[in-house]
Amino acid sequence: MGLTAPHILGVGTAVPPEHYSQEELLDLFEITDRRVRSVFLMGSIRQRSLVLPPAGPDGTRVRESQGDLLDKHKAWAVSLGSEALTQCLKRTGIDLSEVAYLCCVTSTGFLTPGLSALLIRELGMDWHVGRSDIVGMGCNAGLNGLGVVRNWAAANPGRPAVMVCAEACSAAYAMDATMRTAVVNSLFGDGAAAVAVMADPVGGDGVPGAGPDGPRILRTEGVTIVDAIDAMRYDWDRDQGCFSFFLDPQVPYLVGANVEGVVDRLLAGTSLHRDDIEHWLVHSGGKKVIDSIAVNLGLTRHDLRHTITVLRDYGNVSSGSFLFSYDRLLQEGVARAGDYGVLMTMGPGSTIETALIQW
Repeated sequence: MGLTAPHILGVGTAVPPEHYSQEELLDLFEITDRRVRSVFLMGSIRQRSLVLPPAGPDGTRVRESQGDLLDKHKAWAVSLGSEALTQCLKRTGIDLSEVAYLCCVTSTGFLTPGLSALLIRELGMDWHVGRSDIVGMGCNAGLNGLGVVRNWAAANPGRPAVMVCAEACSAAYAMDATMRTAVVNSLFGDGAAAVAVMADPVGGDGVPGAGPDGPRILRTEGVTIVDAIDAMRYDWDRDQGCFSFFLDPQVPYLVGANVEGVVDRLLAGTSLHRDDIEHWLVHSGGKKVIDSIAVNLGLTRHDLRHTITVLRDYGNVSSGSFLFSYDRLLQEGVARAGDYGVLMTMGPGSTIETALIQW
């Protein structure tokens, strides 16, 4: 908890322009199976922003090949990532030319060169910007990426680092009548989020000077539950010729069974207890996941209000979900100097990641 702990300066978010209710999606894809419809309608999601395949001559949605899906991922990861990054910098007052490090996170497609290089070209950023790409880690990866920019910022005080999470989840859908794909297709939405981080500048005497506003990232803690390594995964669907994501029905209980331990490790040695945490910014992994976290950590719906409403309005936008919740907390304007917060994400591995912040 030293003076060099970097600050979160601000965030930006972006989603595609088209929004669909769950009922509209069921009608568009002519889904009549009552079991599938119940999965869509019972998940506490009101609407999602998605880039759907175009309609064919008969009005039905055209099936996208894996090549089409990769093209979609590239186009929308760049578009949404650029928008989120631009909004983040505008809100924080940082000029694009000041960004010294860029970390990009995505799991809904594979790109070489990585998204970071594509964003540097798209936005006209300095060619000498340091960069890294985190690909394929899943919904937990936003906090893994935040750890990267936090460490870089701590080693380079006074220089802004930015993380962009860009997920075109509609580029990772497989369309069939199975319950496996129904669970995935009912849950995820497209979106991007960006966060800027900087450590206090250091004066000529080697002492940190006046720093920026925003909470400090004090420490991080995570757990990889290797016994459940197959609970969340990408598989190649040979019948459809595309990748297909799998979510084990036991995921909510798996997360719940392990969340107390990782939070206790996060707070160990700080003299803090869970009751001392004012703000919980948790990944919107799904209704059952949120409920499991609430039960096991003794949290109320008010504690998780931003997580719940982000799920309601956007669905699960993968790695950037927790930043959508953080953005809503900032808009609410209730965080005060000295308040503590916990950021939490979970995803394939199976993994739970956490970070402790203080305003």
